[in-house]
Amino acid sequence: MNSNSKYLISIVGPTAIGKTALSIKLAQHYKTEIISADSRQFFSEMQIGTAAPTPEELSGAKHHFIHHKSIKDNYNVGAFEKDALQCLTNLFKTNNVVIMVGGSGLYVDAVTKGLDHFPEVDATIRETLNSQLKTEGLETLQKQLQTLDPVSYNTIAIDNPHRVIRALEICIGTEKPYSSFLNQGKEKRHFKTITIGLKADRALIYQRINQRVDIMMQDGLLEEVKNLLAYKDLNALNTVGYKELFNYLEDTWELDFSVSEIKKNTRRFAKRQLTWFKKKEDTLWFEYNTPIDKITSQLDSLLNHKHDN
Repeated sequence: MNSNSKYLISIVGPTAIGKTALSIKLAQHYKTEIISADSRQFFSEMQIGTAAPTPEELSGAKHHFIHHKSIKDNYNVGAFEKDALQCLTNLFKTNNVVIMVGGSGLYVDAVTKGLDHFPEVDATIRETLNSQLKTEGLETLQKQLQTLDPVSYNTIAIDNPHRVIRALEICIGTEKPYSSFLNQGKEKRHFKTITIGLKADRALIYQRINQRVDIMMQDGLLEEVKNLLAYKDLNALNTVGYKELFNYLEDTWELDFSVSEIKKNTRRFAKRQLTWFKKKEDTLWFEYNTPIDKITSQLDSLLNHKHDN
């Protein structure tokens, strides 16, 4: 492989499908390091509920962006894009291949393609939309978005109020569709990306998710959440696996119900991840249990072929 060709191998797929294990095998195969693009695993206080790599897994290959921040830090996708690109610049000095792994589609895209830049809009628009959400509910906002920007309505995580409000405030504030600002004038990347996805039958993915939640509970998730109760209003903790157990700790829900809600919400999250990742045409999909040598031989021939062209 030509030393001028730098490749980022990005591993995507739904939660609980085995991306971490694959990333470590690939890092060992290419004698390289791993960048995590899982926005929940950035925070050092959130170990069990985010299924962060275990100490054994971390010792299998050098990882970046695992537990490098605190939940009290204000860390967002823009800051991650900058940090990850800087990290890649350093890693590519000594490696031709770097592995990136993560189920946060937006964070993956930020590194591989760059973020979209939006004009500033009047802050009162968001305030109005937030109070509309409280009084009329999410469905009204979804309908409003469907009218103003059908493209966004069909592509964003429509059951996420933050995303819906973000898209709407741009539509209203600029009088142009939110989608019209996407993919405009992004910075060119000095590396090539090969995206590989892990897939499985949906029933199997759901079974693996349910199993993983049970293991998290056995590993002490409740205790982890209990220690974070005082910080439950922080944005980082408004996430699956934590918010449901806060409801139990505050006597709103029974424990069994909280655990079944974690499973349900994680399954929903996996469904959204699949929708997001399936939109990318050039992803190489492998069954979750494909032998590693089959994956590496396909990657090797791709890497060599790309360089010969």
